[in-house]
Amino acid sequence: MSDTHTDTTPGWVESSALAAPVIRGAAAGFLVGNLMRPGARRGFGVGLGILGFAALLPVAVDGVADLITGPRSKFGVKRKIQKIRDIGLGSPFHDEVDEELRERGVI
Repeated sequence: MSDTHTDTTPGWVESSALAAPVIRGAAAGFLVGNLMRPGARRGFGVGLGILGFAALLPVAVDGVADLITGPRSKFGVKRKIQKIRDIGLGSPFHDEVDEELRERGVI
C-alpha cells in the first residue's frame, strides 16, 4: 500500500466551491433588491462594488509586485545574480584577525 496521498478531487469541484459564495451573494441581491427603494438599491450596489474591489486589491497588488520584482523580471534577475556573486565573496564568518595571522604564517 502506498504511503503517498494522491488528490482525486476533480478540478471542477474546487472551481464550483469558489463560485458558490458569488452565486449566493447574487441570489441574496435579487431577493433583497425588490424589497428596497431604487435610491437605497443604488447605494447598496455601489457599496458592494467597492467591497468587491477592496477584496480583489491584495491579489492585484501581489500580482503587480511579482511582475516587477519576481524571479523572472529584470530586477529579480539582477538580485539573483548579485546574490550569487555575494556568495562567492567569502564566508560570512570572515575575520580580519584570522586573515592577518594567516599572512604572517601563524595559522
